[in-house]
Amino acid sequence: MSKKVFVSGCYDMLHSGHVAFFEEAATYGDLYVGVGSDKTIFELKGRKTVYPEAERLYMIKALRCVKDAWISKGSGMLDFVEEMKALKPDIFFVNSDGASPLKENLCKELGIQYIVSQRLPHTGLPERSTTKLRQQCRIPFRLDLAGGWLDQPFVSKYYPGAVLTINLEPDVQFNSRSGLSTSSRNAAIEMWGNQYPADNPEKLAKMIFRYENKPGTQYVSGSQDAIGIVFPGLNRLDYNNDYWPCHIETVLDDDILDFIEQHLFMLQLFPRKEQFDVLADTNINEENAKALSVAADDCWKALLKKDLKAWGKATTDSFNAQISMFPHMIDPEVMSVLAQYKDSVLGWKLSGAGGGGYFVFVSEKPIENTFGIRIRRTM
Repeated sequence: MSKKVFVSGCYDMLHSGHVAFFEEAATYGDLYVGVGSDKTIFELKGRKTVYPEAERLYMIKALRCVKDAWISKGSGMLDFVEEMKALKPDIFFVNSDGASPLKENLCKELGIQYIVSQRLPHTGLPERSTTKLRQQCRIPFRLDLAGGWLDQPFVSKYYPGAVLTINLEPDVQFNSRSGLSTSSRNAAIEMWGNQYPADNPEKLAKMIFRYENKPGTQYVSGSQDAIGIVFPGLNRLDYNNDYWPCHIETVLDDDILDFIEQHLFMLQLFPRKEQFDVLADTNINEENAKALSVAADDCWKALLKKDLKAWGKATTDSFNAQISMFPHMIDPEVMSVLAQYKDSVLGWKLSGAGGGGYFVFVSEKPIENTFGIRIRRTM
């Protein structure tokens, strides 16, 4: 019979170093993995995980070298003790930076062989560590799905309404000034570095909003930017002639977020022109503000029902309402790009005015030259 080999750890931000560790452990026998819970990791490290425990467990169990895996039910440095006693492994395999006298003594007490990994990367691949990867910026981006501009009082004073945002994982290095809250994201990076602290999301969003909009600021960045890069999932922000929403509603339902990910595609546009002024020649009035508000509400209802055609229509309605108020959001070049795609998609909008950003398409199937997004599900 093959020996049982047990390993335990956090395995957040799963990378090739983790896989090489699992493969090395599996050379000794059937590999079983105890995964630290979100609660335990927060208690030990004072931060939330990048990937929630269910997602980490799914990725680890999908590896062909892993026989089985589970979330450890204990707490502290030895959160795996009860599961290890139940498994009765022949070998406890640890990484060099996870080795400790506490673990070694536990193995002596239980009669389990204790082996420390040589930590060898897979042939031809660089050495990876979570510590080094954490030095990369993990602060997300924000994409508004409908209602953009209603977070500005000079619009919502004519008619109240909602802005719908989703929180995007930084899998793509999005362009600056692309309508994805890059300036607010940069403000957050200036304050906190590569990851925002574990705290109340509305408190963090207000800190970013105040930091970015210092006294005397000529053009106040909308609060949807700050809220959108902090609040995970899908968010509805209701505005009524104020810079801050009177109500925030967050949706973290996986089915709804999966639905958005599966049918939203982005197309990169050309750089924004010099001397561009989106606030020139505006046509802001009650009729246009109401049209934008109605489109956002229709979009919200469609997303909650996972009604793809209704979502596409509401997205286009939101786009049309925006350009009715801000005609400089588009130009002939932007419209020529749209002409190439509009007959093959269900809906469209712009992220970023006057170029420099992206076309956002709602489609039943993937579209050539576009890319998908991944929505952050937890803080």
